[in-house]
Amino acid sequence: MPRLFRFETLDRFKTMTGFKRLALILAMIPLGAQAMELDDWETIEGEARGQTVYWNAWGGDTRTNAYITWAAKRLAEEQDIELVHVKLNDTASAVSRVLAEKSAGNDAEGSIDLIWINGENFAAMKENALLFGPFTQALPNFALTNPEAHPEIREDFTVPVEGLEAPWGKAQLTFYYDSARVNEPPRNMLELLSWTKAHRGRFTYPLIPDFTGSSFLKQALLALAEDTGPLYQPVEDADFAAVTAPLWDYLDALHPDLWRRGRHFPASGPELRRLMGDGELSLAFTFNPSAPAAAVANFELPLSTRSYVLEGGTLGNVHFLAIPFNAGHKAGALVTANFLLSPEAQARKQDLQVWGDPSVLDMTTLDSAQREAFRDDHENPAALDPQALATTLAEPHPSWMERLEQAWQARYGNR
Repeated sequence: MPRLFRFETLDRFKTMTGFKRLALILAMIPLGAQAMELDDWETIEGEARGQTVYWNAWGGDTRTNAYITWAAKRLAEEQDIELVHVKLNDTASAVSRVLAEKSAGNDAEGSIDLIWINGENFAAMKENALLFGPFTQALPNFALTNPEAHPEIREDFTVPVEGLEAPWGKAQLTFYYDSARVNEPPRNMLELLSWTKAHRGRFTYPLIPDFTGSSFLKQALLALAEDTGPLYQPVEDADFAAVTAPLWDYLDALHPDLWRRGRHFPASGPELRRLMGDGELSLAFTFNPSAPAAAVANFELPLSTRSYVLEGGTLGNVHFLAIPFNAGHKAGALVTANFLLSPEAQARKQDLQVWGDPSVLDMTTLDSAQREAFRDDHENPAALDPQALATTLAEPHPSWMERLEQAWQARYGNR
């Protein structure tokens, strides 16, 4: 997901003492938020009825958009909520809007009620007190995630969540290939370099700063760096040039053998998938481990598609839902977030025929009927073995994303 939001205009805020900063934050919290009784769910549902919830969410994939349309229909039927999908190309634009509203003194009638978010954008909103909450403990369905047993939903790119965003789905970098063209796919980053040289033009990655492309940079850096410890601290505390030197050496060697010789890159993960479907590429990757199987089920990829993860694990994270501090319809946003965590909504989201986005629910918290909804009896040769996702590499500190993207643009952006 999307680029880092910059918040230089709040430098004065950062220079305040802790007490003054807290006082300013409290002064900025709208009265409606302070008065909302988060432990009275029945009242929240009552307030939500008749509200229109403006949900800012990435709109770059047809399956995701269709799922959100389904959720809107169910919320209208069950909760009398009108859900409006505000489609984004870059989540940073939503963060910018909330900041602009805060700067203009709009503390209670914000235009955004809910944001699909994670990583550097969440870190920026938390750092700048742009979030409502903590609220996740108030959601009746949040307990179904069993947060005590799953640390990945308590941190977002190393930043503690602290109840300021609700988990929604999981992601992990997953490679896929056409077995009709590839007998033995590369199993690590060095083999990928050799494979690409031997199969010129059959692999590439999305243009930076598309989040799938940026995730590829992080995956490569985690595999190539001599010491990954600095990646989990703010980038300002590290010797950026020294830590990233192996990555640039690797990309310098890789680019001449990429699709279109690395002079042109696909715009996004969905375009990468289209190139695979068209037969222009033989090997690609996605940040949704179910996406290759879902694409086969939807006849976007051939039946000969297979998926796998690299040796030693691949980059993974959880994506979340957050409510801006000045959301005009907080009750509706809370009810929407709770619905999206329901077994019904999570099972449908995980269905390969619908989207294929992995659930954040802990199956041990569900009864037998609820678990049955997640059962998939369809045989799909492109489906990834669940055991393959056992080793997940944690996301670096969010500050690395922006620096990596800037360095990539400076090095390759004008070619």
